[in-house]
Amino acid sequence: MEIKRDNYLENLLSKRQNGLIKVITGIRRCGKSYLLKTLFRRKLVEDGVKDENIIIFELDQLRDARYRNPFALVSAVRKIIGDGTDVYYLFIDEIQMSLKVTNPYDKEGRKLTFYDVLLELMAIPNLDIYVTGSNSEMLSSDILTNFRGRGDQIHMHPLSFSEYYEAIGGDKREAYDSYSWFGGMPLILSRPNDESKREYLESLFSEIYIKDLIEREKIEDQEAFEAVINMLCSSIGSLTNPQNIMNAIHSRMGSRISRATVAKYIRVLEASFLFTKSLRYDIKGKDYIDTPSKYYAEDLGLRNARLGFRQQEPTHIMENIIFNELRIRGKTVDVGSITMRESRNGRRTTITREIDFVVNTKGRRTYIQSAFAIPDETKMDSESYPLSLTGDSFEKIIIRGDISKRWYDDKGVLNIGIIDFLLDKSLIP
Repeated sequence: MEIKRDNYLENLLSKRQNGLIKVITGIRRCGKSYLLKTLFRRKLVEDGVKDENIIIFELDQLRDARYRNPFALVSAVRKIIGDGTDVYYLFIDEIQMSLKVTNPYDKEGRKLTFYDVLLELMAIPNLDIYVTGSNSEMLSSDILTNFRGRGDQIHMHPLSFSEYYEAIGGDKREAYDSYSWFGGMPLILSRPNDESKREYLESLFSEIYIKDLIEREKIEDQEAFEAVINMLCSSIGSLTNPQNIMNAIHSRMGSRISRATVAKYIRVLEASFLFTKSLRYDIKGKDYIDTPSKYYAEDLGLRNARLGFRQQEPTHIMENIIFNELRIRGKTVDVGSITMRESRNGRRTTITREIDFVVNTKGRRTYIQSAFAIPDETKMDSESYPLSLTGDSFEKIIIRGDISKRWYDDKGVLNIGIIDFLLDKSLIP
């Protein structure tokens, strides 16, 4: 089945031969290799690039394991290119598997890393370099420092709902229900039935993500590590922090895991792109609140599989889908917080109201509430009241799971159905 990833492909094409190293990051199995080696490569060939001028190394494959050594990789590339003047395109897949080796020419004995390799290869004027990686600590967070402004990142996500629906078609509500259940990992679309989809996701989580992280990060307490994963999966869309997670693990397991270890495990899961933290933003104080925060799963199918497809809270699942959609659209997404004084039973008390998402892009802000259902005026007041407290004229939206047609209320707040929102890419440009 052909899966279109047009936004990523157009982004990649716009950076072609720009003199920078194109770094494609994202969770493993989200389609990075497919984007680079199938879609982008096909476009290059259509544009007249000779197939032999596209050099591919797959460092996660045994046949290319020797090129994990930076010296071997540089030597192989230079041998292929020779002294010719034709433009060559170098694809290095899963570059985080590159090894650190001792540099015999460095008197201080410093290790040679893939950053050094790429910076050296950049000196070849007729070489355009593209790499993929699945670990943010080794890639995205260090690009500016190690590439000194010579890296250009494209971050890739699992399928958005619009990509998913474009591939399968049919009834939109049925497609949304399936997407909410099985998520957007591309290979889900090739599985013939629900049972095979469940098996694939369960295997992917346990054999690829957990096993890989435990080995790579040298995690000794696997039981505690998996408990942290389970807690994050269970608490999507809820405010939490390492202290709360530690307390819950102590209570349920009797484990004496420390707060620092919980925080470390969360950083590992964020670095592997399995979860993303959304910070709380004080709308009135115009500052960030360190803790607690919300964590969202990068793919709901993986999250659901981890929990055995048992905890299906439609409210939090819909909120997670909206968060992911906003990030796919390139938005910065925070949790809005408004603290104010209110009178209750004749007493003044401090109340904190929450707005699900504060979306910032290019100097523009949008406030979003996620509401699975609004059955009465009381619920409507609960959702709309925090929006009225912002004190500004930025756009305000309530995304709902119980309506199909959009409309504005008398305060100018847009009410829009979840499917309508997910398929309307022009909304919140």
